[in-house]
Amino acid sequence: MHDDTVPDDVQPRKRRKGIYILPNLFTLAALFGGFYSVVMAMNARFDLAALGVFAAMILDSLDGRVARMTNTQSAFGEQMDSLSDMVSFGAAPALIAYEWSLKGLGRWGWIAAFVYCACAALRLARFNVNTGVVDKRWFQGLPSPAAAALVAGFIWLVDEWGKRGGEVLYLSWTQITWVTFAFTLYAGLTMVTNAPFYSFKDIQMKKSVPFAAIVLIALGIAVINIHPPTVLFGLFVMYGLSGYVVYAWRKAKGQPVSVISTSTEEPDERGLHN
Repeated sequence: MHDDTVPDDVQPRKRRKGIYILPNLFTLAALFGGFYSVVMAMNARFDLAALGVFAAMILDSLDGRVARMTNTQSAFGEQMDSLSDMVSFGAAPALIAYEWSLKGLGRWGWIAAFVYCACAALRLARFNVNTGVVDKRWFQGLPSPAAAALVAGFIWLVDEWGKRGGEVLYLSWTQITWVTFAFTLYAGLTMVTNAPFYSFKDIQMKKSVPFAAIVLIALGIAVINIHPPTVLFGLFVMYGLSGYVVYAWRKAKGQPVSVISTSTEEPDERGLHN
């Protein structure tokens, strides 16, 4: 009679853990965009450096969606995404701004760049630990890609206008340097505030939309193409201010300003609403 029992000294073979390729390819591409930005800034190609940041933004917005659509989410992918964000939207914009003009301010320049970089790290760490309790419709503080777009967008805009007209937004270089200083600090500190910024995560891509929505998207693309640096920078300035507008509106109406979810399905976080 055949014995199917397995001897005690024989251990079952463990399944080797793998890594999902598709979403991590987008994450690596976003990381390359941030690295490319730093290299271009070191070579004084600040227009390409800014484009690298915007390319990283697009790729970063796709990796999570691709993972959800293909059901390939993983803890590894989440950690990889955070590390990529720190390079592309934390270190890269700070270094680009410093190389572009902030180093002319001496210690004030690198202090502003460091504050931005540190706030990006704090923003990403807070996002990771609060994922389970934050209302998914809102970001707690300015998201790091939008902060990077404020800094890189301003550099791209001034670089483009300076090439075209000989004058740079009617400002001297010293004034532009201090405006860069202000933008860098504003973007960095806004990342670690509690102001609520709309996340657009409740927009369902799989649902049908009215025909007018497609027309509006086409018009939006056309408007951006009129002059991408000006239009994109203007959009991100409005978004960068929107959190404070929502915060002030909720305060005036006596509504809760915290984005920590009050849903009964979430963990009990009542102490965070004070």
